[in-house]
Amino acid sequence: MKFATWNVNSLKVRLPQVLDWLNDNPVHALCLQELKLADDKFPLDAFTEIGYQAQWAGQKTYNGVAIIAPAECLDVQRNMPSFDDHQRRIIASTLDSPVGEIRIISAYCPNGQAVGSEKYAYKLQWYEALHAWLKEELKRYPRLAILGDYNVAPEDADVHDPAKWEGDVLVSDPERAAFRRLLDLGLTDAFRLFPQEEKSFSWWDYRRFAFRRNAGLRIDHVLLSEALKPLCSACFIDKGPRGNEQPSDHAPVVAELDFTRDTTQGAAG
Repeated sequence: MKFATWNVNSLKVRLPQVLDWLNDNPVHALCLQELKLADDKFPLDAFTEIGYQAQWAGQKTYNGVAIIAPAECLDVQRNMPSFDDHQRRIIASTLDSPVGEIRIISAYCPNGQAVGSEKYAYKLQWYEALHAWLKEELKRYPRLAILGDYNVAPEDADVHDPAKWEGDVLVSDPERAAFRRLLDLGLTDAFRLFPQEEKSFSWWDYRRFAFRRNAGLRIDHVLLSEALKPLCSACFIDKGPRGNEQPSDHAPVVAELDFTRDTTQGAAG
C-alpha cells in the first residue's frame, strides 16, 4: 500500500495537477491539505471519474483537509472532538488492509506566523490537543498513520540554512519539542527510517528562486505507529510537481507499506 501527503495550496488551482499525479502515482490514500474550498465546492466528481472516493473538511479561503482513496473511507472524524476550533485542520478515516484496519489522518498543523505571536500560541495549544487526541486514537487504532503539513522542520538537517532560520517559526525549540512529543507516543518519522539524500526538502518559498536553489524545509511528514513501522519499505519526497507551472509550494511525500515484509527485522536505516 502507498500513502501520500500533499499540501496543494488551493485545490481549485491545483486540481488538474492532483488528478495527473494520481493517474501517474496510484495510491491507497492521498492526504491533502490547504484545500481552501468550502465543503460544497469540493470537486468530488473529478475524483470519482478516475476511480477514487473522498472525504473532506473544507473551509472557504483557508485551511481544509481531505483523504482521497480508491476504497471506502469508514468511521470518519472531522477535527479533534476535544478541541473547539472553527479551523478545518483534521480529517481521519479507517481503511481496510491485508493486516486489518488502518487509521489514516490528514493533518494541516498551524503555521504559527511568528514566535511570540497569538498564532504561535495557538499553534502550541493545537499541538497539545493533537498529542492528547492521538494518544487516545492509538489505543483504538494501533495501526495508525498521520500524514500532513506539520509546519515544523524537526532537525537542522531539515533546513537549508539552519543558522539563518535559528529561533524562527517552524524551527523554534518549543515547536520541535511539540513534534518530538508526538514521536514519544510511539510514532515514527517514516522518512528517517531510510538513508536519504542530504538537503531533502518538501517545501520551498515561491520567492527568491528558492526551489531552483533548493532553499527549502522538510515540514511535510508521514508518522507511523509502532504496528506499521516495520511494514514501511520506502518513504520519499516527489519533487516533480514542484517544478510544474503554477505549482504548490509543497511537494508530495509518499510512504510505502509492504505486508510481506519480515516484521521481526524492522525497517532499514
